[in-house]
Amino acid sequence: MLSVRGSWDEAEAIALRVCQDMAAVDVFVVADGYYEVGEIRRHRGDLTGAEEAYLRAHEIGRDPQPGLALLRLAQGRVDAAGASIAAAIAGFGGSRLELAPLLAAQAEIALAAGDVDLAEASADDVAATADEFESTGLRAVADRGLGAVALARGQSVVALAALRRAFSIWQELDVPYEAARARTLLAEAYRALDDGDAANREREAARATFERLGVSGDLHLVGPAAPPCGLTAREVEVLQQVAVGRTNRDIAGALFLSEKTVARHVSNIFAKLDVSSRSAATAFAFKHNLVTSAAR
Repeated sequence: MLSVRGSWDEAEAIALRVCQDMAAVDVFVVADGYYEVGEIRRHRGDLTGAEEAYLRAHEIGRDPQPGLALLRLAQGRVDAAGASIAAAIAGFGGSRLELAPLLAAQAEIALAAGDVDLAEASADDVAATADEFESTGLRAVADRGLGAVALARGQSVVALAALRRAFSIWQELDVPYEAARARTLLAEAYRALDDGDAANREREAARATFERLGVSGDLHLVGPAAPPCGLTAREVEVLQQVAVGRTNRDIAGALFLSEKTVARHVSNIFAKLDVSSRSAATAFAFKHNLVTSAAR
């Protein structure tokens, strides 16, 4: 439950303590504990640590799927992820309910590989299982998968409906990480429907949740943070140069602009930030972490 709620530091500490305390008592509990540690680390973007935990779980006797296949996906090894999850499904001998997480992972991996038909078939199977067992959480998993498939097919309205359902369920169940993942896809659906304001709201809400949870692996899904005070991307570049002490002439040379254009950008920046000096603009830039190492 701590893991579901996003209390990952505490959840990992408890899981590792269980692994230690139960080492000579129940080997299967220990294996499940290491698998849970792998899941937590994968969600947080600690891919090396996740792999160590999954392999430890496997060494003790637990199948490390679907976590290991999703780890391969996070590592950018899409083909390896697809082969891994396909083998896990082919050799699976459990119940239909136990198969559902493998199918959900297959849907996600298949989309990354461009196999929309396989992704849709897998997500449909998850949805059917959710209905059969009347599982609200599994229904949210299915809706997220179906929404992602609809996005891939260009069916933005269908995607929006499915993803809204998924987000609402995760929000009601208080599962912040999954709710944020649904929001990243909602942002894509709104953007496809030319509703940029809604897309930005969903993306920034997802970013806030990922940052609060200490997630790094999913931040690429929301892109860079929106500049503050309505600054444009070019104005941020100019402000970065101002903040490291460069003159308008220096900035013009660095950004391949005319000095007149730079002066106009500086004037606009001052107006948007409600400041009247380069030193005040510089203070704003550092306060809001806008000065990158490259600018320096």
